[in-house]
Amino acid sequence: MPAERFSSKLLTEFKRQVYDIVSRIPKGFVASYSQIAEAVGSKNYARAVGNALHNNPFPHEKVPCHRVVKANGEIGGYAHGRDVKMNMLVEEGVEIVKGKVNLKKHLININLLKE
Repeated sequence: MPAERFSSKLLTEFKRQVYDIVSRIPKGFVASYSQIAEAVGSKNYARAVGNALHNNPFPHEKVPCHRVVKANGEIGGYAHGRDVKMNMLVEEGVEIVKGKVNLKKHLININLLKE
């Protein structure tokens, strides 16, 4: 995984891998925290993925952490607020119904993001 494009002595290898995977999520799609966790080692790391994204030092254009949602489609947290996250997703063409992303339509196949 070319996590070296997120090289910084302040980042752990785990965070580099998380940012690399998230940077590959295209507009109009989302991934779940547990999908990202599984891609970098274990579904049990979902909370750690959330923490890494909460501390995302990169602009949302480089690491679009707003494209990561809960496994049930709920929006989840966002540093600038849940409404901002929802609006960003809607602007990218993601369908949100009753506060949840339509996962059947917008959930990415995580294997497409791996190398």
